Amino acid sequence: MPFEFERQKIKDVILIKPKVFGDNRGFFMETYKKSDFYANGIDVEFNQDNHSKSTKGVLRGLHYQASPYGQAKIVRCGRGRIYDVAVDIRPNSETFGKYVKVELSEENKCMLYIPVGFAHGFVALSDEVELLYKASGEYNPSADRGVLWNDNDINIDWEIDFEPLLSEKDKIQPRLCEINREEIY
Repeated sequence: MPFEFERQKIKDVILIKPKVFGDNRGFFMETYKKSDFYANGIDVEFNQDNHSKSTKGVLRGLHYQASPYGQAKIVRCGRGRIYDVAVDIRPNSETFGKYVKVELSEENKCMLYIPVGFAHGFVALSDEVELLYKASGEYNPSADRGVLWNDNDINIDWEIDFEPLLSEKDKIQPRLCEINREEIY
């Protein structure tokens, strides 16, 4: 199998380690194989691919889409290094308000599966970062939502010693206790 699947402390979030075949010419790896992903509990149809570029210190998130437009994601860092964060915002979940944080980088080539019902964000740790991800649903601007990146109720340890660069939208997102829980799967 060209992948290892590791369930995280929130079992629905899965770290995916691809098998990388490298030599003096470079490397080859599979980044998605439906049969392997389905066999390991990621039985989601992906409908949109996204690619973003950020510079060191940029923090994007925490973003999600309201029901019925929720998105599961498979996130990977094709260039640079990030801390990637998934926050459980499912109202009836025993891990509501808890988060998973992993380092994704062009060196480790790991990917993170984030199911519907999670807010997602990342901080760029290297000079340039390119993030690629698959999404199960198409982006819908009217369903665009977020949670404040530094909400004390979540208390994410971003492990940064700088003031992050944020969009105006991300500076004023609501706290977790303020989101409309009826909009979440």
